[in-house]
Amino acid sequence: MNSLATRFNAIFGADMAGPLAALAIVLVVFGLSSPQFFTAATFGSVAFQLPELGILTLAMLMPILTGGLNLAITFTANMAGLILAWVLQANGGIDAGPMAFLLGSVLAVGVGAASGLVMGLVIAFTRAHPILVSLSMMIFLRGLGEFLTRGGDISGFPAFVAPIGHGSILGLPVPLLILVACVAAMHLLLSRTRLGFATYMIGSNIESARYSGINTRKVLVLVYVLSGAIAAIAGIIMLARFNSVRVGHGESYLLITVLACFLGGINPFGGFGRVVPVFVALVVLQLLSSGLNLLGANQHLATAFWGLLLIAVMVLRWVSVKFIKKNR
Repeated sequence: MNSLATRFNAIFGADMAGPLAALAIVLVVFGLSSPQFFTAATFGSVAFQLPELGILTLAMLMPILTGGLNLAITFTANMAGLILAWVLQANGGIDAGPMAFLLGSVLAVGVGAASGLVMGLVIAFTRAHPILVSLSMMIFLRGLGEFLTRGGDISGFPAFVAPIGHGSILGLPVPLLILVACVAAMHLLLSRTRLGFATYMIGSNIESARYSGINTRKVLVLVYVLSGAIAAIAGIIMLARFNSVRVGHGESYLLITVLACFLGGINPFGGFGRVVPVFVALVVLQLLSSGLNLLGANQHLATAFWGLLLIAVMVLRWVSVKFIKKNR
């Protein structure tokens, strides 16, 4: 049994055990409960609904690895979407050309990076708690967005924008391909670059990282800048998917991104975790939501179930740590 566990850890990593077990349970339970679960329609729905949640989770991932948090990701995404929408509206609305979309996308990512830059500077130089700083940014972005839009939404975009949220290439959804590209880029960033190494070091012990020669302030600023930029990419996809932008889009995704990170084996205190298990955890959560919908469960019940799942994950993690220490 020990040799089997050792081989599994060597191939997949110890943090993959939980997500893979959860995936197997979800597939078995809903496969037996609903004959419509193992259909192309179900998995196609998951493939189109997963990307914006997945990219927002990647935006949450790096701050958590440093021992922090970014509570402003959803409103950063919405503000980025608003910037893109205004650029398109200013250049003809539904008649706007690809160059207007490209310019708007660059500005949207820039706005996301700017929000992360402000948070990173405050956290790095004042040592204020990331929860308080990101909460302040969330309130600011929400209030600013409500003021600028008067609580309404912006719609009416060129036809070529829609395939980004609904199109397919060789049968694969375009937003899913964007998510996979972001996952691959994040995996390489964390596993093969100095910034990734420094991110883990800061999450493990920021004082030790500072004494080892790492510029912790610079790394923290870069982490939050990347977090904001990634959230902006999610905002662009949401604009294309919903064909409209408003301040409250995707607000319910915030806590689910935290749940996905913890379910994927990310240490809530930072310093440990990988991207691939988090991606598997995202698939589990989306399959869970689709399975409950097939069974006729209310969406609010699914949200409540996600909360219970987060508590269960924390309890199981505590039990597993105790078990490992006892065996050692």
